[in-house]
Amino acid sequence: MTRLSCHRFRSNEMRLWVSMIAYNLGNLWRRMVLPQRIRNWSLTSLQQRLVKTGGRLVKHARYYWLLLAESHLTRRLFRAMLGGIAALPLPVG
Repeated sequence: MTRLSCHRFRSNEMRLWVSMIAYNLGNLWRRMVLPQRIRNWSLTSLQQRLVKTGGRLVKHARYYWLLLAESHLTRRLFRAMLGGIAALPLPVG
């Protein structure tokens, strides 16, 4: 967020807004969805260990398989995050 690489004020302002939104979404994700044991990781650690995980989606006759690269994102942790997302209340309106 401290880098202002664009030459125009409007471009730098937009970059700052996008960075702030991404930071706030990351904090919200950490507080509401992540399991307790990794909730205290920094946003940088979460990005490197969870978000930047390589993988591919393979379609078989009746099923889809999500094949993830070996990293800190285990099947149990992924299942816990999906459960946390599913448990979030839906907006009314």
